[in-house]
Amino acid sequence: MQPTCSSSTNALTSIMDLPDDCLVFIFQCLDSSSDRESFGLTCHRCLRIQNLKRRSLHFQCSFRELDISSLSHSNNHVNISTYHLHRLLTRFQHLHSLSLSGCTELPDSSLDHLVNYGSKLHTLILECCFRITNHGLSVVATGCPSLQVISLYRCQISDFGLESLANSCSILKDVNLSYCYFITDHGLRALSQGCRQLQAVKISHCKGVTGIGFKGCSSTLAYVEAESCKLEPEGISGIVSGGGIEYLNMSGLILFNGGNGLATIGRGFAFSLKILNLRLCRTVGDESIVAIAEGCPLLEEWNLALCHGVRIVGWSSIGMNCHKLEKLHVNRCRSLCDGGLLALQNGCKQLSVLYMNGCSRITSTAIELFKRYRSDVTIKEEEKMCIGAYVGI
Repeated sequence: MQPTCSSSTNALTSIMDLPDDCLVFIFQCLDSSSDRESFGLTCHRCLRIQNLKRRSLHFQCSFRELDISSLSHSNNHVNISTYHLHRLLTRFQHLHSLSLSGCTELPDSSLDHLVNYGSKLHTLILECCFRITNHGLSVVATGCPSLQVISLYRCQISDFGLESLANSCSILKDVNLSYCYFITDHGLRALSQGCRQLQAVKISHCKGVTGIGFKGCSSTLAYVEAESCKLEPEGISGIVSGGGIEYLNMSGLILFNGGNGLATIGRGFAFSLKILNLRLCRTVGDESIVAIAEGCPLLEEWNLALCHGVRIVGWSSIGMNCHKLEKLHVNRCRSLCDGGLLALQNGCKQLSVLYMNGCSRITSTAIELFKRYRSDVTIKEEEKMCIGAYVGI
């Protein structure tokens, strides 16, 4: 006679009998986003676990490469409202990263909900949120004390909003202020003095900035983009005053003091500089080039494309002093002649790539001799606007 099974052994065991801790562990073992989404669709309990474990939220209108002209005309544009954002922040209460870039109609009031749900936020992207002003930024400052990365690209903010941010978010490391036309050195001073862990700042096309606001910045500041800014020599000195600068982009620089105002880069504070972009600095002169070549011995990549004021003295100094230089951009430099190319040929022993085209004063003979004696160097005719690599915003 067969033994009779008890009711307990006959009972079916379901995955839903597992405690929440086990379900959380299972969820964390799922690698792909599609698997995690499928997990949340299983039942309300799994959905709740998925919501609790979600750490980033990027809307469909969020993008990395911004095409300003298409924002108001795209048929795929998603209009995120205050209501939508509130619902989502209520659902995902443990976000570390939130991107609202491209939400052009999002008002300041939509950020009010960050006061309740933004305490764990580390990264906030507000690129091209045209209706976000100082009020909205003040709310962000209040609700997101753990913020480390923020992009305010093309936002309508001023020094007042930046001061609020600096006062409340002291551990900020990466700040993008490009095209924030109302920012001045006053706001930058509040940022650089209040956030002593700053690592990267972008102020490209901020016409009201001279750079003086960076004076006395932290040694942690290693990355600065100041493309097409109107910097003063004292401001350039301020940018490098922390002593930790490694990447500096000042392409298209509008100098108040002629071409030699850049000499301050090489006068003791930029010893760690590795990548320097001076593209389109047409008036930069030999005095600045010599100072930089002598004072920045760790330079690995230098863009001098369209720098017509650099002559034989400058090229010779680069050849003699830039022992670690690996990449040099000299595209369309009108004053680069055979003698300058010879100086580069005889020096710069670590040079591996020379970007060169449109240098009308260089003869074909000088180029052939360069190729013969420096077979270790590749000459490329392409012209690069951006150099170096940076993982941040």
